[in-house]
Formats: sequence, C-alpha cells, structure tokens
Amino acid sequence: MALVGAMIGAASGGWINDAYGRKKATLLADVVFTAGAIVMAAAPDPYVLILGRLLVGLGVGTASVTAPVYIAEASPSEVRGGLVSTNVLMITGGQFLSYLVNLAFTQVRGTWRWMLGVSAVPAVIQFFLMLCLPESPRWLFMKNEKDKAIAVLSKIYDIARLEDEVDHLSAALEEEQQRKHTVRYLDVFRTKEIRLAFLAGAGLQAFQQFTGINTVMYYSPTIVQMAGFNSNQLALLLSLIVAAMNAGGTVVGIYLIDHFGRKKLALSSLSGVIVSLVILAGAFFAETPGSSNGIYGWLAVIGLALYIAFFAPGMGPVPWTVNSEIYPEQYRGICGGMSATVNWISNLIVAQTFLTIAEALGTGVTFLILAGIALLAVVFVIVYVPETKGLTFVEVERIWKERAWGSSYNTESLLEHGNEST
Repeated sequence: MALVGAMIGAASGGWINDAYGRKKATLLADVVFTAGAIVMAAAPDPYVLILGRLLVGLGVGTASVTAPVYIAEASPSEVRGGLVSTNVLMITGGQFLSYLVNLAFTQVRGTWRWMLGVSAVPAVIQFFLMLCLPESPRWLFMKNEKDKAIAVLSKIYDIARLEDEVDHLSAALEEEQQRKHTVRYLDVFRTKEIRLAFLAGAGLQAFQQFTGINTVMYYSPTIVQMAGFNSNQLALLLSLIVAAMNAGGTVVGIYLIDHFGRKKLALSSLSGVIVSLVILAGAFFAETPGSSNGIYGWLAVIGLALYIAFFAPGMGPVPWTVNSEIYPEQYRGICGGMSATVNWISNLIVAQTFLTIAEALGTGVTFLILAGIALLAVVFVIVYVPETKGLTFVEVERIWKERAWGSSYNTESLLEHGNEST
C-alpha cells in the first residue's frame, strides 16, 4: 500500500509542483508523511496500519518528484548532477539508517510502533528547515515573479553568470507565453520532442527497477538465506552491509556523474550489473540443498555485493538526475511526475513478482531474466539517452528539438538568429 500511495503521490505531485511550486509541494509531502507515521504508530488494527502506509506512500511519491527538480533548478549546470545525486544518497543513506534504527528498537517494548512512528522525525525536521529555503528561481520566473527569482539567483551566481541565467529564463518565458495554454498530461505525447524526452526519462526509471535493485534491497535477507545462510542474525548482518555499500556507492556516483557523464556512467553501471547478475545466477544454479554455507553461498553473497557496487554509483542516481534536467520548464513538473510514477509502478511489479517467479522458475533463472533486462537497458541507453553533462536547460531542450526535427531545426534556428542580428 505504501507503493500504491507513492504511485498516486508521484502522479499528482507533478501537477502540484507546477501549480503551487516546489517549496509548497515539499511542505505538503512532509505534512502527509508525518500524519502517516503517527497513524501507523497509533494503529489499533491492521486496517488503520494500512491506511497509515498509504499516507506515507503519498508523501514519499510527492517528494520523489519534487526533490530532484527543486535541486536541479537551484544548481549551476556544472555541478547539477552531483547535487541531484545527493538526493539519492539521502535515500540510500536513509535505508541504511533505518536498519540501524530498527535494530535499536528490537529490544524496546512496543517494538514495531516505535520503528514506524520514528519515521515522522525526518519529515518534521525537513518541514521546518524548508520554511527557511526559497522557492525554485526558475518556477518563480515562469510565474512572472521575476524580482523574487533574481533575488534567489543572485545568491547562486556572480553578476556575469546571473545575467546569462536571466537571459535564458527570459527566452524560456517568452516561448511559453507564445504557446498560451496550460500543459496537460496528453500534451506530453502530442509534441515530438517532449515525447522523445519522456521516453528517455521514463525508460530509465523503468529499467532502474526492472534490473532488480529494490528486489535486492527488499529481499537481501531472503536472498542470503536462499544462498544457504540459515541464521536470521547473519542474514540481517549481511543485509546491513549491502545497505551500507548502497549508500557508499552513491557517494562515488556523486563525484562521477559530473566528471564521467550520465550516459557513460549508466552504461558502465549496467555492464557491471549484468556480470553480477550472471554470477548470482551461476551461484544459485550450482547450489544444492546439502551444501549450505559452502563456496556457492559465499559466491552468491559476492555477486550481491558486486551488484550493489556497480548499481549504486550509476543506475541509482542517473535516472533521477536525467529526469530532473531533460524537460522544458513548462513540462518539468508533469513529466517528472509521470516518469516517477513509472518508477513506482515498476517497483511494485518487481517487488510483487520476484519471489513468485523465483519459486516457479528457480532463483537462478530469475536472476538471468534480470540480466537479460539489463542487457536491453544497455541498448536503450545507447539509442535513446543523450549526454547532458554540463549543459544548460536551454541546450538540453535544443538536443530534443534536433532529434525530433533533424537538420531542419538547425537551419531554422540559424535563419532566426540571422534575422535578429540584421
């Protein structure tokens, strides 16, 4: 139900972002999340607990759309990838902390109520800190609040760079005013360049989940036990190490994404993921019921660790970073929301089918299927995803227009530029 809530939150979050701004969307997410945590902690029966999970999911879904966009719109292009990736670090670091928090509460009376209720604390902290932060300067500019936008931008850029940013925003605003219509969901599919951008963004989000990351994170204790480690305590300890590696890998990704580039990082990450999944599959094919805790069990754990080591720096942050920067301003909220919804739907599908498929076909075959999906992801990234490292939002928008309309767009742009100068 948390995943269902996240899907609804992500789908509506894009519209909330565009209508009311990134700041208000974040504050709303915090309020909903806090309410959900309180409902869960106080739940008198399973039905109220499920309602709390739904509320928490709504908050998570809205935040998953808002945070990357807010960070991207307030970041200089040369460090935008690294700063957006810190959002992913907070997620993976939060997963690791949640293991530690849960471990701490295992000996406390009312164990699960504390585990679920304490999740309100980060939301409350963020709510009050967010009150001190400004609205996204790009959103303010597009809402004709230019003075407020320039005041925010002046805190980010020096005078020379500030003038360039204001010029870019003025051009984007003028283009939007010429359209003179409110962007709707179907408009994403009517305009060729937006359709191409959404295909790249949503495709990355889908492949992030269908290559199995949340299967590994949700079921790592189960996978470790499947590999022959029967002790619950050892399985949880190994899972804690997996969560720590996930957070550590994201730190590496923050550095690489602006130095190595989004596309190269995604391809390198996927190549390692394929190798890791093949190792995992091989370990489970070779494992027999009588050889628990043997060499194949450890090979499965090594495959699991390698998977995280390759996935976390690349396919962890890249989809969120790319989605925060590939859409024009007027489509950024709605497209970001739609692609995040694709992510949560894919997450739900994988989470609900992994154990069923593993039981029906075998764990080894299941990991081979994930490796095949990762191979498809490599082809998809090569064909559909452009490199956006260091580009301004205007330059990224130009890439999609050139891909949509070919050399004719370049010719028209040059003619317009020539007419303006004469």
